Amino acid sequence: MKRLLTLVLAIGLLYSFSTSLAQTRITYWQYDFNTRIEAMEQLIEQFNAANPDVVVVQETFPYDAYEQRVAAATAAGQGPDVVQLFYGWVAAWQRAGYIEPLPQEHIDHAWIEDYFIPMVESVKIDGEYYGLPTAVRALALFYNKDMFREVGLDPEAPPQTWSEFVEAGQALTIQRGPLFQRIGYGPGGQDHHLIRTVLMNQLGTPPYSADNREVLYDNEIGVEALRTWTDWQLSDEFAVFEFIPGAGGYRDGFINQENIGMIVDGSFAIGQVRANAQFDWGVAELPTFENGVQSNFGSFWMNAVTPRAYENPERLEAAARFVEFVTSEEAMELWLEVVGELPAARRLVNDPALLADPVNGPFIAGLAYAEATQFVDEAAQRQVMIDAFNRVLLEGMDPAESIMIAAAADQALLDAFAND
Repeated sequence: MKRLLTLVLAIGLLYSFSTSLAQTRITYWQYDFNTRIEAMEQLIEQFNAANPDVVVVQETFPYDAYEQRVAAATAAGQGPDVVQLFYGWVAAWQRAGYIEPLPQEHIDHAWIEDYFIPMVESVKIDGEYYGLPTAVRALALFYNKDMFREVGLDPEAPPQTWSEFVEAGQALTIQRGPLFQRIGYGPGGQDHHLIRTVLMNQLGTPPYSADNREVLYDNEIGVEALRTWTDWQLSDEFAVFEFIPGAGGYRDGFINQENIGMIVDGSFAIGQVRANAQFDWGVAELPTFENGVQSNFGSFWMNAVTPRAYENPERLEAAARFVEFVTSEEAMELWLEVVGELPAARRLVNDPALLADPVNGPFIAGLAYAEATQFVDEAAQRQVMIDAFNRVLLEGMDPAESIMIAAAADQALLDAFAND
């Protein structure tokens, strides 16, 4: 009996000790996306095992309701301690008070700037970093190698210039009378970035000034960028916007229906293409104009701390420790494997093995010249460019007139944010 009592007391002490170590509980929020949830579950399990004094719990929400849930929870003094958000939302979320600066006493700025690729500086506001990414994204050209072979194009020589891209697109297109049975290029979800960030930079004008206060594309270069893209559909006749209806129709048409020969998409699409495409496909860096100037649009989802994390020092330290853990090189490698998004660490981006990979390599090479365009209202600024090309495609407006309307609307958004 005495030995049993001693054993019970020992077990009780061990339990008391283990629970005392798990005093700090923090919550992590992200939106519903299967592979991202799976990757984060693995990282949280690893973190909790290595940090017995902290317990991290993940909660997820549908994408369409995500921002509203964050806003409501923050207003009520509840919600997450660490939250995932798109980098393009950072200015608005910082202004609304949904996120706070990363605590410099735990996450040093010099370390951030040495460890991460320069794209991360796009979430620095008034000298403070507001989040760090586990992974980043770039754009590349996906193309159907079988379709290339069918029309006599070299499947190992994808187009390197936009002129070659037009020629390939026209060769791949099948049209019967007024109806397209197959199109060479499927414009889609990333094409507003393709016009504003990629084509404009390749032609010589960044979309915004360095201080993000002035729109710079209200000129001939802005006109040429929009005209180039709309001509693929209106005069070159090898592209049809929403050929397959729906936000992801361009990708579905490429993967499943095999009636789209090429798409421009983000590295986040790798997993879906790899899992579902039943044909030989390839990835190439984005074409350029004849001037050879390269440009790419980079983006990322970032991990930020909220006002709730700042409620006490223990919670803030735990939140900062978790952010550092999920942005470690090991976490980035896991994220690449599970989600397909690219590492954000300088050393990994320069890894020869990753650069040599036929699928990941073109995206990683694109990071070297990618720009994470800063937005004050990502959704509204996206719509500005969508409206610009819709006026040309649907209303017959001249691209020169449409891009000026877009520039004025975009400038109004910048001015409103600066004066708020």
